[in-house]
Order: sequence, then C-alpha cells, then structure tokens
Amino acid sequence: MADVRRFELFAKLVTERFEAPRIWDIAGGQGRLNAALTALGREVTTYDNRWKRLPNLRYEQRFLTLDEPCSCDLLVGMHPDDATRIAIEYAALHRIPVAVVPCCSDNSMSYKPWVRYLAELAEEGGLDVAVVDLPMTGRNRVVIGVPKGNS
Repeated sequence: MADVRRFELFAKLVTERFEAPRIWDIAGGQGRLNAALTALGREVTTYDNRWKRLPNLRYEQRFLTLDEPCSCDLLVGMHPDDATRIAIEYAALHRIPVAVVPCCSDNSMSYKPWVRYLAELAEEGGLDVAVVDLPMTGRNRVVIGVPKGNS
C-alpha cells in the first residue's frame, strides 16, 4: 500500500531544495503532487493523459514529449512509471533541474538497478546527480539532477 504522505513529503523536499517558481509535474495522475506544491506557493502544471483529476489545478491532458517548448524551472515526477526516463531526458536536453521518485521501470529492471540506471542517464545527459530517500514507506528513492555548473 502506498504511503499517503508521499505527495506532501516530496513537495516539501522539492520546495526546500529548489527555488523554482514554475514546476511541471510529469505523469502526475489526478494532480495530488500539483496540489501539494501549489499549497506551498508554486505554480504547477501537471502533464497526464487521464481525464479524471482534482479540480482547480493547471493540467495538460497529454503526455510530455522532448519537443515541448520549455517554460518551467523544474521537472518533477512522483512514481511517473513510463514517463520517468523522458522526464530525465527532457531536463537534460533543456538544461533544467529534475527530481523524480521512480517506481516501475520501463525495461523490466528491478528497482535498485533501475534507480542506478536513471542516475547514470542523468549524468550522461550533463546533470549532477544525487539520490536521496524520502522518509516514507514504499518506493522512496529520489533521483535529483541539476545541470552541471548550477548545483
């Protein structure tokens, strides 16, 4: 069972670590991370293809692609499943920070090798990487990437 505090804990980490006023939440589902970050004073847009979502949030009902013009200061994802890799690739391409809490891999890797792979992908893309743990149960590793020279 997922930790009910995960969105608030991740939002707290993000706002303490980054001054980014404009955040894109990738594969954000109904928008619970968006709501937690918005409550902390950030302008958040959630990208997800689902139609069912929380009211009164900025929401793009589509998937993020690498071609999307960048108008954010930070990319985040809480268990973004198949969008995890694209979040890291997008951040590296557009030279913005990223923080993702991976869950399921898109290539059948188990959890620990998947997290290592994502950290390596971010480093290869020109990001300085840190992996930290959220104080919660379940998949709690956060892969943080910051463009080299900005950390």
